[in-house]
Amino acid sequence: MPNQTSKRSWRADKLSQIGSSIFAEVSEWKQEAAQAGRHIIDLSIGSPDRGPSDDIREILSQEALKEDNYTYPGTRGTMEFREQSAAWMKHRFGVNVDPDTEILALMGSQDGLSHLAQAICNPGDLAIVPNPGYPIYAGALAIAGVTPWYLPLREERGFVPDLDSIPEEIWMKATFILLNFPGNPIAVQADLAFFEKLVGLAKKWDVLIVHDLAYSEMGFDGYRPISVLQAPGAIDIAVEFHSFSKSFNMAGCRIGFLAGHEEAVGALREYKSNIDFGVFKPVQTAAVHALRQAMAASREDRGVASLYEQRRDVLAASLAEAGWDVPKPKATMFLWARLPEAFREEAWSSRRFARELLLNTGVAVIPGDAFGSEGEGYVRIALVQEEEALREAAVRIGKFIGGVSP
Repeated sequence: MPNQTSKRSWRADKLSQIGSSIFAEVSEWKQEAAQAGRHIIDLSIGSPDRGPSDDIREILSQEALKEDNYTYPGTRGTMEFREQSAAWMKHRFGVNVDPDTEILALMGSQDGLSHLAQAICNPGDLAIVPNPGYPIYAGALAIAGVTPWYLPLREERGFVPDLDSIPEEIWMKATFILLNFPGNPIAVQADLAFFEKLVGLAKKWDVLIVHDLAYSEMGFDGYRPISVLQAPGAIDIAVEFHSFSKSFNMAGCRIGFLAGHEEAVGALREYKSNIDFGVFKPVQTAAVHALRQAMAASREDRGVASLYEQRRDVLAASLAEAGWDVPKPKATMFLWARLPEAFREEAWSSRRFARELLLNTGVAVIPGDAFGSEGEGYVRIALVQEEEALREAAVRIGKFIGGVSP
């Protein structure tokens, strides 16, 4: 007989471990603020507010009209897509990867990030992930039954992870270490010397390096992000995720790729062959064109970087005028801002600050604790509005921080 005293739950316990519910909360706050008559300036989610080039959209439209593109595309990605991705890796980073065995098409890099642990780990394994870090890093481990070990990113070190602080027993247990340069939520930079040290440690302890390079084309002030695969010997111990969402404004297309170590790439390919049938062929063809456009552009053409650099400058200057000095990142589409000085006390968590800012001004940002415990005391501000809206947001924020008594 069924137990009549309790009701079965149709929700898995691990869903509570996937990540912060703050994004859903912020959505509710936005509704509450809108109902109160606030005009929302949404600087919360890192979704590009512009579409891809006209050429890319034209190719996508033409390919979508072809009847033979409506078959199952296959998990690996078309050979054209994989070959062009490999050619772009060579052009952009000077890295050689085999398009047949060391490239895998993805439904966006988050597709790969969310499934990789299930493909290369066993339940009970351990992985090293950054704190703060993009929520899916830890969420994917919860789904796979993998234990996270959090590597802190702290302001006193410029948010650069201290590899020497990782205990030997953690290196011994770890299956992989996941890092993100430049990062989300923090635009941390890594140079070749850092990657060389990382590769040396990874080889010593037989730990796979997983590098998320979603913001490879968003470097500012002359900085161009580099690939971990540029470090000598990295192909033997590392994989790297690339995204078209941020680099080419193709977020809705859901297209990216994984490059690097053959066995790890093959494991994810094998896993995904059981759960999906690949990326729509017209999207892959459009992505091929995006890569060709980038490779044909002059050295002076910085793609999307110039747009976000200008927005960064506008918002940082406007916030300074409003009384909040926020460091200017060298990359990505985010500002990582410590709470204004008057709010740096126990009564004002980052979550309270973000909520009251939104309800009082209509400006939406994400509290830093959404990205891990080390994010408390900060907020993430996305550069996803035009300059006029960014200036208006800064004015509203200035009135808030100047008019609220902590």
